[in-house]
Amino acid sequence: MQTSLAGPLALIGIAAALAACASEAPVPTTDPVATGGASAGGEGGMGGGGAVAAAGGGDAGGAGGAGGAGGAGGDPGFDEPLVCDGPGPLFATHVIDTSFGPGQSWGRDQLPGIVTGPPEGGGCCSGSLDVCLLGNGGSITLGFAGNGIVDGPGADFIVFENAFEFGESVFAELATVEVSEDGVTWHAFPCDAIAEPYGRCAGYHPVLLSGEPDGPLDPATHGGDPYDLADLGLVQARFVRIVDRPDLASELDGVFDLDAVGIIHPACP
Repeated sequence: MQTSLAGPLALIGIAAALAACASEAPVPTTDPVATGGASAGGEGGMGGGGAVAAAGGGDAGGAGGAGGAGGAGGDPGFDEPLVCDGPGPLFATHVIDTSFGPGQSWGRDQLPGIVTGPPEGGGCCSGSLDVCLLGNGGSITLGFAGNGIVDGPGADFIVFENAFEFGESVFAELATVEVSEDGVTWHAFPCDAIAEPYGRCAGYHPVLLSGEPDGPLDPATHGGDPYDLADLGLVQARFVRIVDRPDLASELDGVFDLDAVGIIHPACP
């Protein structure tokens, strides 16, 4: 199957949205948006200040405003060892840090809610606007309050981007996926191939799930890019970081569009 790398809004033909996106000022990442929770900086940290934000925590700031991602919504307890208090959320609850790159900036004024909770995929053959664009070389770190990812049979978590089939092509926008147990030491899944099957890059499987799943997450049913902690020799992770790969983008300036990250094998089922 022929594959193309391109910006999501242009590909789904939404000219007005693309024009708004192109004119939107980048969201500053030099000032912290909220306090509470652990920063995912340190060794291999993202830099840029970023934000600690919870789904539904505070109001989303205006486009380009310092309000950015909204309030922390309470201490998520990332500084403490994970203690299960019943079933935990299956989708990311907090934006821990951001370091956006240049280029398209769609969705940044809607953080954190646009990337927390379940995806709103468009299916095999249609894009979605429920995404945050990282920009060329940009990155975002997500955390799961009250839960974590553990190694189980097969894939352990899924990254949902905005890839979709279009005729005989698939529009893919690639990124490296990294995981951490403590927010300090990071482990990256290899992402080094612009040609299919893209190694362990994220951003080339269509998102088939829209809303909460009816049962456990399954990449065969729900789409997205699956990851197995065993591939990195890990047994657990609490943070997921996604880094756009401009070196793998095309002349059309495609950037990674994050919709959601979900757990297949939760530490707190």
